[in-house]
Amino acid sequence: MERLYKHILQTHFLENNQIAIVSGARQVGKTTLARDIHNPDNVFYLNWDDFNDRELLLKGSQSIAEYVGLDKLTSQKSLVIFDEIHKFSKWKQLVKGFYDRYGKECHILVTGSARMDVFKKGGDSLMGRYFNYRLHPLSVSELLNRPLPTTELHKPSQLAGTDFQSLLSFGGFPEPFLKKSERFFNRWSQLREQQLLKEDIRELTQVQELAQLETLAILLKGQIGQLTSYTSLAKKVRVSVDTIRRWIKILESLYYCYSIRPWTNNVARSLLKEPKYYLWDWSQCTDIGARNENFIASHLLKAIHMWTDQGIGKYELYFLRDKDKREVDFLVTKNQKPWFMVEVKSSNNDRLSPHLEVFQKQLNVDHVFQVSIDSDFINKDVFSIHRPTIVPAKTFLSQLV
Repeated sequence: MERLYKHILQTHFLENNQIAIVSGARQVGKTTLARDIHNPDNVFYLNWDDFNDRELLLKGSQSIAEYVGLDKLTSQKSLVIFDEIHKFSKWKQLVKGFYDRYGKECHILVTGSARMDVFKKGGDSLMGRYFNYRLHPLSVSELLNRPLPTTELHKPSQLAGTDFQSLLSFGGFPEPFLKKSERFFNRWSQLREQQLLKEDIRELTQVQELAQLETLAILLKGQIGQLTSYTSLAKKVRVSVDTIRRWIKILESLYYCYSIRPWTNNVARSLLKEPKYYLWDWSQCTDIGARNENFIASHLLKAIHMWTDQGIGKYELYFLRDKDKREVDFLVTKNQKPWFMVEVKSSNNDRLSPHLEVFQKQLNVDHVFQVSIDSDFINKDVFSIHRPTIVPAKTFLSQLV
């Protein structure tokens, strides 16, 4: 399967000299993507987890350049890939030195399964030397295999066969989605969680209480889309509130979960509360309603990251809640102004939430949707509608990225 990000990275190297930093969850397809964007004869892949590659990386820029052959004239620029390099404490210093010396002679791609902006363990700043790209799991629109639109939105289009239900059930990570096997999915999920919660945390952090942190991850999985009580979590895990906050930041940095915060501007009787948390792999949600909400949240997060990384504008994702307990699941803002709201429902039979109209009037939101998971596809542009409307998830998601 050819990823949408392949075209994005190819365009990056055609138009820019900057380093491309691609970060994303473990097994989301970073390495496969990196190897697929360039002539394979001119790709040099260096993985920090490989002992021989690590030995070369530790020798420094000149040794890497000699290995790549930058001392020889070639007809095409080589692509040098540094994979999982964030595990090296001086990775920024190494990449900066290599870029400053050889950046005009080759393309440089840095990939990692932890947020590269979090694990800044010394070294000089890369400011101005890179563009960041956040790699997400597969989405409805990406499965339709369409080019990026010139603006944010696609025209609606229908997925073939059972792909929508498979994406919802098996998640958007390429391997389990493509295999569509329950047994493989179960084994893959267990192994990935073990690698993330034990191996990655042990390698990248100072946390010793791995069993307690794993308990926290399980608790977060059980309260997807709910208001977070750090005090309650601290009591259950038997650590301090500060430790809970610190551990959740670690889980976020390793792409286990992500947070969505409340929007408070211009909301009458707004309620300043803690964020809600969602999983990068929505298929791990055991509750169907929570999984459906997480499914939509992940599509929205992918869209705002893609639009922002492409330079179209600054997009952010929030939820809405006031002191009267009126709530809407998601609000997408464009350049700090409310753009559209989304309430998620599993069934088309659910009545239209009255909270949508209340918040639309308060915030002057252009588009207001109640997205129904089980509704059939309708070939109509939902963004042509400006009143609160129940719309099929199959239609709505096909118009994102």
